Amino acid sequence: MGRDKLHINQYYGTSANLDQETERKMLQMSKMGVAACAAASLALAWALPALAQEANEIGTFGDWKAFSYEGPDGKLCFISSQPKRAEGKYSQRGEIYVHVTHWADSGSVNEVSFTAGYTHAPGSEVDVSIHRRKFSLFTEEDTAWAQDTKTDAAMVQAMRSGNRMIVRGKSKRGTLTKDTYSLMGFTKAHRAITRACNVQG
Repeated sequence: MGRDKLHINQYYGTSANLDQETERKMLQMSKMGVAACAAASLALAWALPALAQEANEIGTFGDWKAFSYEGPDGKLCFISSQPKRAEGKYSQRGEIYVHVTHWADSGSVNEVSFTAGYTHAPGSEVDVSIHRRKFSLFTEEDTAWAQDTKTDAAMVQAMRSGNRMIVRGKSKRGTLTKDTYSLMGFTKAHRAITRACNVQG
């Protein structure tokens, strides 16, 4: 068993039932890790907040910005937004983002990720509410992802039809947070990156 496969089993247990696409995403995450993201190439999708500074800005659509970037791992396109309101009893917090990413070369689309601005409580989940839809995401360090590509697609569909998104999480210190995002402009921004990366989003 490889080191990265072992990492997944240690984190989720050997009985975890993962489809191949989900395992692929998790293996990529485990190889990079959050510490690696801070020092690695800006081409890594999990360094998207920093990557946005070097990427080509496609445009601003309401409360969302769209970008494309070509690096060693191929072309990727992503949209990004920050919350309109961030709530919680904390004294300080890092930057807070949501990203939706397309990978042009692999055809992987609609990868949703949330950066919390703090380290999540171990084993905790992030709860996302969009209109009447609710989603639970797994966490690692300061980031949260959907469990599988089906959930990614469902979240994006909900974002396209909703007007706001509420994200709730818990830090390793036990602090509860609630972030409220505007979805104004999401659909146009999503269409822009789908065209830019020439994928079926």
